[in-house]
Amino acid sequence: MPGTINHPRIAFTVGPLQYWWPRAVLLDFYERVADSPVDTVVLGEIVCSRRNEMKHPDWLALARDLSNAGKEVVLASQALIMSESELRSVRGVAEQEEFAVEAGDASALEAIALARKTQGKHLPFVLGPHINVYNREALIEHAALGAGRWVAPPELPLTAIANVNPADNRVRGVEGDIVTEVWAFGRIPLSFSARCFTARHHRLQKDACEFRCRDDADGLLLSSSEGEPFLSLNGTQIQSAGIHALIGEADSLRRAGISRIRLSPCSKGFMDVVACFDAVYNHEASASEALERLRALPLPGTLVNGYIHRQPGMHFVEPGAEAYDS
Repeated sequence: MPGTINHPRIAFTVGPLQYWWPRAVLLDFYERVADSPVDTVVLGEIVCSRRNEMKHPDWLALARDLSNAGKEVVLASQALIMSESELRSVRGVAEQEEFAVEAGDASALEAIALARKTQGKHLPFVLGPHINVYNREALIEHAALGAGRWVAPPELPLTAIANVNPADNRVRGVEGDIVTEVWAFGRIPLSFSARCFTARHHRLQKDACEFRCRDDADGLLLSSSEGEPFLSLNGTQIQSAGIHALIGEADSLRRAGISRIRLSPCSKGFMDVVACFDAVYNHEASASEALERLRALPLPGTLVNGYIHRQPGMHFVEPGAEAYDS
């Protein structure tokens, strides 16, 4: 039977939903998250402002419900801003004073800085995975702005992540050391565009897209000319076809000084995913056995983990291989 580990617990973050799920489905999902062992939940629309079933007051109400259930809640801003209305939405997220903010791009950093100046707000903010922090100097610069947590870009290997914010020489923020969070499960966001790839696939204009992305609960799979899964289309976002899964890297992450991982939602089996990671990371369960359980779930893609091991992202390295050698 798994037991409780002796070293510090690794905290779990449920990242923002990358897809457009119907409102009832979304609310049901977060009801189950509220009863799960995750520590932090990131809420908000990060991909496309046309996905507007959940408006700002709705996200705030959901955030309060999750907070009352004992979860830390962070509100995320959109990753690519293309209009004044989207910029106003970013400002709305930055100006609310109840919850910390995850900055999706530079416009969010500016809005957060303005809110701190005009309102005296001093909640540390989170540097989202789409902020280009690839070296220690960049993290130091953002820490001085008030960042308290850094979500490393998913394509960085663990050795590079550890060099940016080493376990024995943390970047110091305004209110303490910067915490590093690593993308540990979910399709990897690779790029954003002003063009909607899903609409283009259906031969529709972006502004008359008929909201086709609602038909793809985990994105629309794109295969190579050889028929192999290659990428996933998700509105204005391109993702990996494979599911990034660091189920076997808990020891390597700890040695690299990582104290928090991010699990990105998928439409089927996600609560089982959370249970598998919790069992391995925090209760001494077998990573190999958990991997087999993950592979048996109805996940939308095959498991990959190449990036963390300095390999092509489409590869999978079996549990036991070291991603970080201290």
